[in-house]
Amino acid sequence: MKLATFRADGAWRIGAVHGDAIVPLQPALDAARAAAGQPPEALPDSMLGLLAAGEETMVAAGRALAFANRPDQAALRRPLASVTLCPPLVPGKVIGVGRNYAEHAKEVGGPAPTAPRLFLKPGSSVCGPGDVVRIPPGVTKPDWEVELAVVIGRTAWQVSEGTALEHVAGYTVLNDVSAREFQFDQPLPMTSFAKGMDGFCPIGPWLVTAEEVGEPWQLGLRCWLNGELVQEGNTRDLIFSVAALIAYVSRYIALQPGDVIATGTPAGSGHFRKPPRYLRAGDRMRLEVERVGVLEHGVG
Repeated sequence: MKLATFRADGAWRIGAVHGDAIVPLQPALDAARAAAGQPPEALPDSMLGLLAAGEETMVAAGRALAFANRPDQAALRRPLASVTLCPPLVPGKVIGVGRNYAEHAKEVGGPAPTAPRLFLKPGSSVCGPGDVVRIPPGVTKPDWEVELAVVIGRTAWQVSEGTALEHVAGYTVLNDVSAREFQFDQPLPMTSFAKGMDGFCPIGPWLVTAEEVGEPWQLGLRCWLNGELVQEGNTRDLIFSVAALIAYVSRYIALQPGDVIATGTPAGSGHFRKPPRYLRAGDRMRLEVERVGVLEHGVG
């Protein structure tokens, strides 16, 4: 399933995307249960709640989507263009991973990492598809980074690499916007601050469940700036795999449903180009992860 948070008729709702339509899940579930002669069942009203509610609730959401997609249930579907997509969720925590693609690690320079290099992005940095990332006036080196983001579905605490993917709800696309002067030009690097400013974590356009994406070992990533392809890579170039990252982080931090791991970016971000290139007001970003989706947003 492609699960989305959207705004329509003055309210935020959760739904599932199918083709060029979106299905509001609660009305679809109500209709499906009524048709089967079953009593009503309330779904959580947020994506975090849906993930935290567990497998049975996700199964109910899948049944609601299947019912709404029947030819005689067109009234349960809305044109996707008629709603405003929001961030699929606002995570409890976003854990970023630096220098996790081999080619990106080469362009940054220095020794190859022997363990994941981690930082945090606060929930206030999250924005959604179609939003405009506002660059603070004092930031002169704002940069882009297309990333595969992993959304946790079950609590993961000290899990093994072999079982780590069992804790994944799904995946989304993330732009790890970074103010490079705070990351690289300070006597003491302030990576979380550089990457945690308001709006510096666009995610979306939806959350694609793990079974629909499949194994995350060979997913292509691409990023366009004003129509120009500036990044292209593949998750097979990851130094630490999705499973390895979950296992490593969970040794020290309990990952909860709705938490996000931003797995790193391939080569091609602006700071490491010759000459460097940074984001400017009016820029348009398009970021794609294979089998997950396309995230577009502006820069202001």
